Amino acid sequence: MRIGVLSDVHSNRVAFEAVLDDVPDVDAFVCAGDVVGYNPWPGECVEMIREGEVPTVMGNHDRAVASGTAFRFNAMAKAGVEHARERLTDEQLSWLESLPNERRLFDDRVKVVHGHPDDPDHYTMPDEFSPDLLGDEDVLVMGHTHVQHHERYGEGVVMNPGSVGQPRDGDPRAAYAVLDLDDLSVTEHRVEYDVAAVRRAVEDAGLPSRIGERLESGK
Repeated sequence: MRIGVLSDVHSNRVAFEAVLDDVPDVDAFVCAGDVVGYNPWPGECVEMIREGEVPTVMGNHDRAVASGTAFRFNAMAKAGVEHARERLTDEQLSWLESLPNERRLFDDRVKVVHGHPDDPDHYTMPDEFSPDLLGDEDVLVMGHTHVQHHERYGEGVVMNPGSVGQPRDGDPRAAYAVLDLDDLSVTEHRVEYDVAAVRRAVEDAGLPSRIGERLESGK
């Protein structure tokens, strides 16, 4: 069974569409949270996830939008939260609010969280990956850092597919991964998209220009 693994779409419809066009044949998708935030298309990205029936966990930006708070967020993040709250329908906000912090999928073989198994807001960087993060699942999927990485251990796989909508690992291309549950292999993917179009949309939406500028460097 092959699974498309996504995370941190962050309202970037252009990048999300590029990923969906690029992904090879898979049997299912999962998303490790932060469907919304930062970029101009929160409603469109929520609907793409919902229409695809993609199992998703709650990211910190999803929670901030659903709850109406943006505690400890910088100006860019706060602006993205406010933009999303202004544009999402009540039904879309309710969907965000309903997202769990954790999902166990595919006969409990895959566990999906946003930040860390014990703390959804913790940034679990690649140097923190270890088999100790695994419970009884075969694969732990995390997001939040926007840094693409995976490690395979005797106990299983720990992975972060990277960010679809706002990579921060120095590569501006949209990131995702494909997990093969049959042999526990992970293939990391990157795909180019029209960053300039997103920058223009950021400006047109009245969002901070830095949101669009940082997309060009992937930081």
